[in-house]
Amino acid sequence: MKLSSPSNPKWRGWRRGELQIHFIHTGVGESIFAILPDSTSMLIDCGDQAAITRGPHAVPVVPGPERLAGEWVARYVLRVNPNGADVDWAILTHFHGDHSGTPYWQKYRSVFGESVKAIGDCARSGFGLAAEYLHFRRGTDRGVPGYDDPITPSKGELGVVIQHIRALWEDLRRRDGLVAEPFRLGATDQFTAEHGGAEGLEIRNVCANGRLAIPDGTIRDLYAERIAREHPSVLNENAMSLGMVVRYGNFRMLLGGDFSDRFPGPDGREVFVEDYLGEAVGRCDVAKINHHGHHAMGSALAAALRSDAYVACVWDNLHCTDDTMESLLVPGAPDDEQPLFLPTVLPVRADGERPWWRFVPEQCRTGCHVVVTVPPGGERYDISLIDARDEEMRVVGEFSKETRRK
Repeated sequence: MKLSSPSNPKWRGWRRGELQIHFIHTGVGESIFAILPDSTSMLIDCGDQAAITRGPHAVPVVPGPERLAGEWVARYVLRVNPNGADVDWAILTHFHGDHSGTPYWQKYRSVFGESVKAIGDCARSGFGLAAEYLHFRRGTDRGVPGYDDPITPSKGELGVVIQHIRALWEDLRRRDGLVAEPFRLGATDQFTAEHGGAEGLEIRNVCANGRLAIPDGTIRDLYAERIAREHPSVLNENAMSLGMVVRYGNFRMLLGGDFSDRFPGPDGREVFVEDYLGEAVGRCDVAKINHHGHHAMGSALAAALRSDAYVACVWDNLHCTDDTMESLLVPGAPDDEQPLFLPTVLPVRADGERPWWRFVPEQCRTGCHVVVTVPPGGERYDISLIDARDEEMRVVGEFSKETRRK
């Protein structure tokens, strides 16, 4: 599958009745902005961390280093959000700086001598900086309210990020009346169309804190036995990530954080948590790749998803490892039946010798925002690539496909 040249090089925006998912590329973290068919909006993650200090591993910061990622994300949201600065949800999938922002990076309240309009006690990083430009009605993360599930987090970097986010929720409660509420695993009525409804829309919460909500109503706890056996003081934060399946008519899509981990089971065999995710998710037309494509998305999950397009949020040249990308290829299928790979920027180490390379659009070399648009009914979906090197919102590639799920 290949993207075509755009019929109109200028981004056309959102239209009422459409589901639209924007994967915002900054080069230093992950951020997703969703607009539901009635204009209800959700900012899922807003990462910023010291990726640019990684030398040759770092990808370019876009549109440029003169602003921090939280501000670039906010400016993007202001361009595409039909409700301007008003965003219904701030959703943090897990407590890593590349998804949340962190006080360890850009923690000071003045930058290059300029005065700033910082709010409260949270750091000017990630969500904390974006909130200087945006207003949120509700917020959630995997820890609200007690931040002790499934164990009390360590006092190291994880604890510092949690402190940053808790301060943010409190600051926004005072400023905007924000309500921070728990993420309800298995629920289909937490994230809904709040400004007029949307027939055929459902967002199901499928994973949180190492647990999976199976469609039959059961909850699979991947860490209960290990916690009882080992009494660990810390768990892999990636595997604690929140995740959702978004359905709009016939269209289905997997969204979430970095849900990935491997650890020895009681019988000594390795437990690969993503192997169990497919049972909770099932077939999706489009899926976000876990953990930025870094040693993730095993064959069991790929077989369950069978997606036609995979989006990878890339901020490091070590992302999109061969084992990840090749596991998503369909064994024995011709090229026109292979999935489309959409990294927000292509790692420099990738080359034409890798079997997955030819399924990556040329436009991904320089960095792009990936936008998935689903018209009413979900009988098809459109994918647009928007040049991320500036704020002109130039569409550099398009793709459209009918959904296969009936």
